[in-house]
Amino acid sequence: MAEAATSESPAPTESQARHVVYCGEAITASLSTLSVDAQKRAEKDAKKKEAKAAAAETREKEAREQAMVYIKRVERNKRKYVTAVSGLEAHGMDLKKVAKEFGKKFATGSSVTKTASGGEEIVVQGDNSDDIFDWVVDVGKVPEDNVECIEDKKKKNAG
Repeated sequence: MAEAATSESPAPTESQARHVVYCGEAITASLSTLSVDAQKRAEKDAKKKEAKAAAAETREKEAREQAMVYIKRVERNKRKYVTAVSGLEAHGMDLKKVAKEFGKKFATGSSVTKTASGGEEIVVQGDNSDDIFDWVVDVGKVPEDNVECIEDKKKKNAG
């Protein structure tokens, strides 16, 4: 008798109770037990939640359409360049994964670094600005109007 009690552990039944998924019929049956006023409030709340979700989706879509991706070619010393890409996170891309893909595609070192303004950017060794532009437009599905290439020169020390 004691062995039978120990072989049944309460953990599996406990985890099943936490992850119960109800079908639509069960939900409507539980709603039918509510009063008429409560049903009306539940329907009104459901409509509000749907409206909020739709509004949030449109705001996110507009933000993506307006977000710019900046590709900067920065001169390090003499003929050495690095390419910095910023603004990809606004288009729903994971910067670490994109940096790793850039490193593999262009056979260079690439990393995610923090900028002085508090954002993050991808720094790729070498002058790959044209290739990165093509990748962002083709693979990243960013509109061509939202991608801007900038060429920076390293400031010379006055002295």
